[in-house]
Amino acid sequence: MRQARSMRDLAGWVRFVDDRPPLVLRVFFWGSISLIALNHLAMLLTMDFTAPGTWPLFETLAYVGVGALLVAMLLWPLLPWRPDPPASRLAVTVAFLAVTLALVSTGGLAALLIVGLAVGNALVVLGLRGALGYAAVAGLIGFVISMLNPGQSLLGAVVNGLLVLLLCLVLLVVVVAMFDSSRRAEETGRLLADLEQAHAELARYAARSRDLAVAEERARMARDMHDSVGHYLTVINVGLQNAQRYRTVRPEAAWDEVSQAQTLTLEALTDTRRWVRALKPLRMDGRAGPDALRALAESFGSAGTGVAFTVNGAWPDVDEGRELVCYRVVQEGLTNALRHSGARHVEVALDCTAERVEVTVSDDGAGAAPGATANGFGLRGLRERVRGVGGELDVGAGSDAVAGRGFTLRATVPL
Repeated sequence: MRQARSMRDLAGWVRFVDDRPPLVLRVFFWGSISLIALNHLAMLLTMDFTAPGTWPLFETLAYVGVGALLVAMLLWPLLPWRPDPPASRLAVTVAFLAVTLALVSTGGLAALLIVGLAVGNALVVLGLRGALGYAAVAGLIGFVISMLNPGQSLLGAVVNGLLVLLLCLVLLVVVVAMFDSSRRAEETGRLLADLEQAHAELARYAARSRDLAVAEERARMARDMHDSVGHYLTVINVGLQNAQRYRTVRPEAAWDEVSQAQTLTLEALTDTRRWVRALKPLRMDGRAGPDALRALAESFGSAGTGVAFTVNGAWPDVDEGRELVCYRVVQEGLTNALRHSGARHVEVALDCTAERVEVTVSDDGAGAAPGATANGFGLRGLRERVRGVGGELDVGAGSDAVAGRGFTLRATVPL
């Protein structure tokens, strides 16, 4: 992490931001300006330009260098650092390039750095041709100034001119790399912003899809609940009407109808309680995954039936849709075990890997009647739900298959 932070700090030194040069170029410019100023000040205070053997143009070039230095300092903050600037800003670049050419006559590494920075500005503003043209002119001026010096040989003048040209080309490559790095950083920033926006939109879409799935699930369960409880109430109502008719003529038959209505009322109440448990949201009391499934399993336990819950492996990153499928498998298995099998013990097991979640609900009850696993409405709907997420549902005899008892419901949900 410390290395990543240092890389970001380094990128800040070489990045073009808001029409301003990178920090490293600003440091080079003002450092070079300071060195040139100190050199010229020492030269003007200590050197005798009238001494014999002194180059006649040396004093003139020294004063020209001082003037160019002052103008360069004034123009530097006004330089544009982007392609196709306004005409007024373009004029500043042209003036800065002309002034820095005058600094070639002063010699020294600091003056050459200023010329190199001017090449970088010419590249950004005028393009590659403009930068190469400026570098060629700077090298030519270095050669001419060297030739005007009586103590300089032709070979030395050529070498000086080539050094100026070579330094300009090196700094040109450096600025090209910096400009390309800055452009890539801006593109990366835009892509990250677009990615964050897309992620936020995807999260909102997922939330809407989850709410819609929950609403559809509750609507379906409400219809099933209406059909189930409505059937009980209809039968109870008919029985009570019969009891009312029989109360004087056939009192025993009337009491039988009342007794049957009482039994159906208890069954309807039990069924309603199961539906209420099933209608609870998947994330019960802030719980999700195994915690929510464990709470669901424990809610089905009673004095006559024990429910055990086990988890093998770490719960993976499961999306809402597949987590809801796991929830419905446990719910359907426990509901069938309590309503139909007469089981004394039910076991709910989760087997988790990084690729899938396997949910198993097994009991020691009476087992399933022939054809019930194929024709049952609940299991048929559950099988379609599991296949909808690419999984498989297996139903069959439990561990006590030899005695014809037990039932197992196993769903494999891929991730």
